[in-house]
Amino acid sequence: MGTKRDCYEILGIRKNADPGEIKRAYRRLAKKYHPDTNEGNEQAEQKFKEATEAYEILSDPEKKKRYDQFGYAAFEENGHSDPGNYGDVWQEFHFEGGAGDDIFRDFFEGMFGSQTSRRGRDLKAEVSLTFEEAVFGCDKVIRLQEPDGSGREQSLKVHIPAGIDTGKRVRLRGKGYPGTGGGQSGDLLLAVRVGEKPGFVRKGMDVYTELAVPFPTAVFGGEILVETLYGKVKCRLKEGTQSGTRIRLRGKGIVSMRNPQVHGDQYVTIQIQVPRYLNSEARKKLKEYEQAGAA
Repeated sequence: MGTKRDCYEILGIRKNADPGEIKRAYRRLAKKYHPDTNEGNEQAEQKFKEATEAYEILSDPEKKKRYDQFGYAAFEENGHSDPGNYGDVWQEFHFEGGAGDDIFRDFFEGMFGSQTSRRGRDLKAEVSLTFEEAVFGCDKVIRLQEPDGSGREQSLKVHIPAGIDTGKRVRLRGKGYPGTGGGQSGDLLLAVRVGEKPGFVRKGMDVYTELAVPFPTAVFGGEILVETLYGKVKCRLKEGTQSGTRIRLRGKGIVSMRNPQVHGDQYVTIQIQVPRYLNSEARKKLKEYEQAGAA
């Protein structure tokens, strides 16, 4: 009798694999080598039995512990290895209360159908929004193929909440793939992608803009008009404002999706416009200012 292959090697997993990895590895091999899908293939049948034995050992914490310590010798009795009642599982199609029961239930329901109700899978799609649509919210009509595989197109009205941003998702319950056995349909998950707005940069709930200010206004101070998401706002600029100065407009940012009473802020960076051309009188005055400052 040949030496048995290592259980971890059979399933193609590491020794520190968690229960989920063990289960997924066995599911993959069970589907590949199951006798019902490999009729008359003795090699596939043997691989199926081999994988089943490995799974029976590694999926049971107590058996796994013993195997890690002693190998197959932990299950030998009178010279025969007996880790569990796995021998006829390929004929039975299930484990009565065994660790593989849920795996085979999933497998055979996929092959032959099931009387058990199951929720349908979620359907994923993407929706593109303008900057304003994301900021203020909107109702959009999107067109998708019916998830039932018929090829028909469906139109869905989607409410986009104000304040949403790229990377967020909108969930439409019951608009995903249909369930089986009377189970409910999955959901439609719409990934949001927001376009840009010239002159505005969004960072969370705050927005950042720049404003060009005439040189005299920066020197002497005065009133300026700032464009916000909610219209133009008058601001008073201090005398001697420097280029790069940042003004904070409280509450002129983007609304919170959690609390509509809360808004972010708008930060305006001042850029001073230096005149390109000066008449002789203006040039003379500026020279006098320069000389006075140097004195």
